[in-house]
Amino acid sequence: MTTTPVSPAVSSAVSPAASPKVAVADLTEIRVREPGRIAAAWAARQRRPLVREDGRMLIVAADHPARGALGVRGAGTAMASRSDLLDRLVTALERPGVDGVLGTPDILDDLLLLGALDGKVAIGSMNRGGLQGASFELDDRFTAYTAAEIAARGIDGGKMLTRICLDDPGTVATLEASARAVTELAEHQVMAMVEPFLSTREGGRVVNQLDPDSTIKSVHIAAGLGASSAYTWLKLPVVDDLDRVMDATTLPTLLLGGDPQGDPQDTYASWGHALDLPAVRGLVVGRALLFPPGGDVAAAVDIAAGLVHGSVNGSVNGNGVGA
Repeated sequence: MTTTPVSPAVSSAVSPAASPKVAVADLTEIRVREPGRIAAAWAARQRRPLVREDGRMLIVAADHPARGALGVRGAGTAMASRSDLLDRLVTALERPGVDGVLGTPDILDDLLLLGALDGKVAIGSMNRGGLQGASFELDDRFTAYTAAEIAARGIDGGKMLTRICLDDPGTVATLEASARAVTELAEHQVMAMVEPFLSTREGGRVVNQLDPDSTIKSVHIAAGLGASSAYTWLKLPVVDDLDRVMDATTLPTLLLGGDPQGDPQDTYASWGHALDLPAVRGLVVGRALLFPPGGDVAAAVDIAAGLVHGSVNGSVNGNGVGA
């Protein structure tokens, strides 16, 4: 029998379907013996448009641990287990209403090897230097993804936390670094997701000012960063008087979830109202979906997906609750 030769270029490009199933327990062994497999997997990843036909997105956030923020609802080490976090993320990404994930390189590389990023949006978190509770917490310097790495790996966007403290001279360095990242991402025609806050120090803690006027001021400062705004999106908190806040910008905006407090139904109701505003194009939510009361990640994700997209492949019923 004659065998048709296969070129090296074809034989080395193994489709995800042909790859052996990878489990969380396999990740360390792959990193030890085949570190080059990560770059190859990024090159082979099946990509999709940034937004669906409805122009909206639901992104699951998982970049908190790299800033030392492991707590959820007062449980200080809720996100300490990487295997548990990855299991929750994979569950969320398997739901049809979830568009993608926001994370640092370690988390996105893990999810990539697990096969969870095919057909999903991947947003790289760029600055994690302002560690929670540190004396230098407001120093939001860039310690993770660079714009060049994001472009080289085919990652769909870069996110930067941009806290603005008028009493801290170091804020100007944060603004300069964020502006540079926005410019460089735009040069690669890649989304820049800017998350601004007006922040203060109160009793030794950094506190984000979540009143409408402070949020509006942060929006105007963030929108002006970089040499081009063509690829800039904002990531903003849900605050009071959100109609007036969103009138401060024409930039597409995703709303963040934050550390969940109170009744989840109240949270869902606030998201639902906010999503009716034209500039609001979706949600970026981490802990509220990954660590819901009762622990049912899939059900929490389906509720959020129903708010963002409506019914998705039958996964959300007419009441916005997972069927």
